[in-house]
Amino acid sequence: MEYIVHISICIITFTIMEFMAWFTHKYVMHGFLWNLHSDHHKKDHDSWFERNDFFFIFYAVISIVLFLVWRYDIFIYGLSIGIGVFLYGLAYFLVHDIFIHQRFKWFKRVNSRYAKAVRRAHKMHHKHLGKKDGECFGMLVFPYKYYKQTK
Repeated sequence: MEYIVHISICIITFTIMEFMAWFTHKYVMHGFLWNLHSDHHKKDHDSWFERNDFFFIFYAVISIVLFLVWRYDIFIYGLSIGIGVFLYGLAYFLVHDIFIHQRFKWFKRVNSRYAKAVRRAHKMHHKHLGKKDGECFGMLVFPYKYYKQTK
């Protein structure tokens, strides 16, 4: 029974992370930390590593800290929450960095309706090169109109 609680907390954490990613993207990345995120909206990059990748590192550190507080019996749900944050980070890496931006040439043939909608919503986000007037700040959840536009 205890495993069900931990698995549920992990799933809930993963789900909440989509909202956290949306909130962070809209109000932090396109807000006061635009200087770290702006290179992600440029077509040409100076290097493979973007300053925007520091956000990925930030959430990885949060996940690691949660593992540690669980390991040292400080917080019993640290592992469950840490795994949820880690799994969302893994999903972000696979969907955003690999599937959408093709930082590695994997998943090139994924062509489902949902996949097309994810790409379209992200493309609409990147049509705005500046800090203001953005749209589609989430990753896995996006306005239904992008799903309807796919066939």
